Amino acid sequence: MPHVVMYSTTICPYCVRAKHLLETKGITFDEVRIDHDHRIAQEMMRRSNRHTVPQIFIDDYHVGGYDDLASLAMSGQLDSLLGIADE
Repeated sequence: MPHVVMYSTTICPYCVRAKHLLETKGITFDEVRIDHDHRIAQEMMRRSNRHTVPQIFIDDYHVGGYDDLASLAMSGQLDSLLGIADE
């Protein structure tokens, strides 16, 4: 199973949606909150070249934000990235 990391904040509605989408797929992920430590926010910006949350990574692949995650889910590509077999 790939390692999924999501950078987020407490009050981000798109973070809530991304978490829900991953949870409905049965995927565990590490949530890294950027609202408590400026250094972690800088790390997220370095890794993603973006300033908004959520920022989602599957292993070293930068998915992007919630809209990017949802688009991958709609196209069926997310299951492949997550190693979920077709049933």
